[in-house]
Amino acid sequence: MIEDYRGLAIFVAIADAGSLSAAGRRLKLSTSVVSHHLSRLEAKLGVTLFFRSTRSMSLTPEGRAALGPARRMVAAGEEALDAVGAGSDEPVGALRVAMPAWGENMRIIQALWEFARRHPMVAISLHSSDRPADLIRDGFDLAIRLGTLADSSLKSRRIGDFSRLLVAAPDYLAGRPPVRTLEDLAGCDFIAVSMIPDAMTLHCEGETAVIQPENVRLEVDTIVAAKSAVLAGLGVRVLPLGEIEAELASGRLVEVLPQWRLSELGIYAVWPDSGPQKALTRRLIEVLADKSMGRAP
Repeated sequence: MIEDYRGLAIFVAIADAGSLSAAGRRLKLSTSVVSHHLSRLEAKLGVTLFFRSTRSMSLTPEGRAALGPARRMVAAGEEALDAVGAGSDEPVGALRVAMPAWGENMRIIQALWEFARRHPMVAISLHSSDRPADLIRDGFDLAIRLGTLADSSLKSRRIGDFSRLLVAAPDYLAGRPPVRTLEDLAGCDFIAVSMIPDAMTLHCEGETAVIQPENVRLEVDTIVAAKSAVLAGLGVRVLPLGEIEAELASGRLVEVLPQWRLSELGIYAVWPDSGPQKALTRRLIEVLADKSMGRAP
């Protein structure tokens, strides 16, 4: 019977992840082991649970019928484990977390390290990327997302705010006409980040202006690379204050048009709406919320 439960749990992981290899990464099992358990379950049930091709897997009618009860079984098992561990002062378990690939001084990452130090019996797997992770497919318990959340099936909680500044290197500004007005700004070279909209909404004494950069000198795919390009004197860019405080203090970066401000954005914890939330996930969210209520993530 234990083998049957294991097979059903692996079946759910395959359905959620979309492939044997993705399910294996999520479960920390080899693809061959995942395939073995699926084949064994199908042989015992006498049905085929997935249509298979070289590029994809999709549920058969029998697979769709089995998925709901199997998912409830997995959720009930996780709920039972959480209930057993809830009365313990020292949590035990594993968490898969996704965060933006920002620098090591980011406040919310420091909060995660503090959580790990405080709870040595919790295994943490951190995925750092500026590209949003698919929480269901990749098996993440929690993700941190910044800015404005798009509508989705994920649950979320706003755990803080962060500020942004429009900055440039002094050498870049010294080599061009002074930037004193929005018209001057429009003539600057900009550094773009491929996954972030270029348009900026600026505020000054009740006035609002939307700037759409026209001179994009360089496009990169991470905030870290954008910061490096700005420090190299290649143009101007909006960057999170928490990423550039040291450079502002040392004068390696300066604020452009400081009389114009950008709105603060939210820091959100998001997690899948696929059953009872892990007690460990709730505990981590509380720690991150407590440490992230300042002005920079």
